[in-house]
Amino acid sequence: MADLPAGGAAGLAVESETLRLALRDPFRIARDEPDQEATTVIVTGSDGQSEGLGEAFPVAYYGETVGTIAAVLPALVAAVDDLGPIPSEADAARSWLARTAAAAEALIGHNDAAKCGLDICLHDLVARRVGLPLHALLELPAEIPPTDFSLGLDEPEVVAERARKAARFPALKVKLGGRKDVQTLEAVRAVYGGPLRVDANTGWEAEEGARLLPELVRLGVELIEQPFPAHDHGRLGWLQERSRLPIVADESAVTALDLDALVGVVAGVNVKLTKCGGIGPALRMIARARELGFKVMLGCMEETSVGIAAAAALGSQADWIDLDGNLLLAEDPFEGLRLDEGCRWVLPGVPGLGVRRRN
Repeated sequence: MADLPAGGAAGLAVESETLRLALRDPFRIARDEPDQEATTVIVTGSDGQSEGLGEAFPVAYYGETVGTIAAVLPALVAAVDDLGPIPSEADAARSWLARTAAAAEALIGHNDAAKCGLDICLHDLVARRVGLPLHALLELPAEIPPTDFSLGLDEPEVVAERARKAARFPALKVKLGGRKDVQTLEAVRAVYGGPLRVDANTGWEAEEGARLLPELVRLGVELIEQPFPAHDHGRLGWLQERSRLPIVADESAVTALDLDALVGVVAGVNVKLTKCGGIGPALRMIARARELGFKVMLGCMEETSVGIAAAAALGSQADWIDLDGNLLLAEDPFEGLRLDEGCRWVLPGVPGLGVRRRN
């Protein structure tokens, strides 16, 4: 547990704690070796009256580690702490939160997981202070679409068995980019009748993508996520022109600044709090995506219920929900968030995120 001193007008005291959490099953994507555990940073904050929880999930692909989060978090806290006392009235509190995100962005570029951890923590703290559930503080509906469930890259029979166990979910996301993509999808389709979403995590070649298109349609796939490398907009657009399925950019769409260049290239974007800097930046990214005509997926990493609850509060703004990170953990250290019978996250009715550490 690292204490981050603060002495500004807001009186913030912030601590960070690194958690290494075992995964329920090994989880592999096309560009990486299988993950056996998830490493995340829990951020806890207090101003002496209210407390908040946040989560910063570092992704090496975006240049972040536990070390980079620890290095920049004190400066982020200090910048926010200088913005004045935290308001207790909802409109003023929303304005204060917008200023905190702007201050963090002005202080340092990138480092969006670190910004995200603090941003979620502050939103939880402020929502508790105001006495509103997070989605209500954000003036968003509580009803959200159901989440899918993700199946990591593995041998077809292994993926199919995991699909069988996840059959209650209304859609499955299947990680592709290996040598047996069609066999994997056929094995999953043999045990699961619902819609499939595929995610190649930059792992396809152009010819491979074109060759797979008719097979994906035949097997009931409803979207293709990030088939090619992040900056290869030419190939992404080339495939979208030939595809009746929407292509959704993930690695190509890190923050709102990436969106204009994707117009006419892809049909949708995957917004993740840990990529773009937190709740406030995610809402602005979604708003800009809508202005530009994109469909929106709300995604996650292998986060605890802290990160998932924060993202779920924004769920009403998305077309597709991929918020299953806490379900991939062998044991989630937090509780308070639950799925209903339709696999929709039930947004808590208590102030803040509505999650707490398990006893």
